[in-house]
Amino acid sequence: MSFLNNVLSSIKRGCEIGGFPEEFFALISKPERIVMVKIPVRLSSGKLEVFEGYRVQHNSALGPYKGGIRFHPKLTLEDDIALATIMTLKNSLAGIPYGGAKGGVSVNPKELTQKDLEALCRGYVRALKPVLGEYIDIPAPDVGTTPQTMAWMVDEYSKLVGYNVPAVFTAKPPILHGNPVREYATGFGCAVVSKEVAEKVLGGIEGKRVSIQGFGNTGQWHAYFVSKMGAKVVAVSDTSGTVYDPDGLDVELAMKVKNTTGKVINYPKGVKIPDPQASLYVDAEILGPDAMENQITIENVGKVKAKIIVEGANGPTTPEAELELTKRGAIVVPDFLANAGGVIMSYLEWVENLQWYIWDEDETRAKLEKIMKSNLSKTYKKFEELQSSGKEFTMRDAALVLSLERIYQAMKVRGWL
Repeated sequence: MSFLNNVLSSIKRGCEIGGFPEEFFALISKPERIVMVKIPVRLSSGKLEVFEGYRVQHNSALGPYKGGIRFHPKLTLEDDIALATIMTLKNSLAGIPYGGAKGGVSVNPKELTQKDLEALCRGYVRALKPVLGEYIDIPAPDVGTTPQTMAWMVDEYSKLVGYNVPAVFTAKPPILHGNPVREYATGFGCAVVSKEVAEKVLGGIEGKRVSIQGFGNTGQWHAYFVSKMGAKVVAVSDTSGTVYDPDGLDVELAMKVKNTTGKVINYPKGVKIPDPQASLYVDAEILGPDAMENQITIENVGKVKAKIIVEGANGPTTPEAELELTKRGAIVVPDFLANAGGVIMSYLEWVENLQWYIWDEDETRAKLEKIMKSNLSKTYKKFEELQSSGKEFTMRDAALVLSLERIYQAMKVRGWL
């Protein structure tokens, strides 16, 4: 089953559990707008390259569209639709006034010079300018994009309209009215959720073993903050392989190695395993699949030992595998709850930008933590309520019902249903 079909299957199940009408599913299962653009860029080599870009604006019942921009060579329109749909659910569950969107370009940014990458970013904004705006669609970084990418994009948009508009893009460098918390917000949110669920089912996070698959931004900060909370990070992995140490890794050293050499396998201690998926199977109470979609499937779920799975990536667990884990008594904290820290922080940055106001880092982080804890609390309460019926329900089911209810009510009041 494709990534998009997995997402739609989950929504269909959520609609059935929540008792929502068929016409609601018909609306929520399709994007409101899909924009496809061609972006010609004269490369430094002199060659004219024509890139293909997308922006999927999925749903605006709750507010402006919000979602990342992904630069990846294997990006497809279908993936963008799936990711935009997840953003609608994520923003609704978080209680922030956004709909969902996602966009990107089919490109490997590592193969472009800095000058060519800047030209591509500016071309993307010029092509999509009519459908972007601080009250229309507010993009942010995703895989393959960075705060620097956002800096070029917000500068290009501001030039096009003739004045500074910092609120049209989020996760910008702090000097351009970004907030420093945004750098680690997604991983921090995953860590907060890990700690809260561990307190409910494991008696606390202190001394509990954690394994992280994917050691990019989310995985690194997830590992960093759970270690600061008292957990023991025993494994981390990236595409180069897995590093494992049952006595615990030095997370800050692992981050330094990854960020200086590009490969976590160069970590000087522990056991080196060439398989990146090995991190999914080690002995650990908490697992953070923070890499890509469809990592835990019905074929490999039997090897997963963790009691708590906190989805830092989008769609890392297939529906069949998730149901199997739940039957075994494990708890899967769904992606659109677990990794919402990034978009919640983007919302806070957007509010700052609209008011030309700045909160300090501690105040901002406290606001983010409060929202993450509230979202987890209400979802866990709904999860327990569903489970008390005697039927098999997952935490995703609970999160979906809560998220869909908010979207449904907004559509109903607007007269869409």
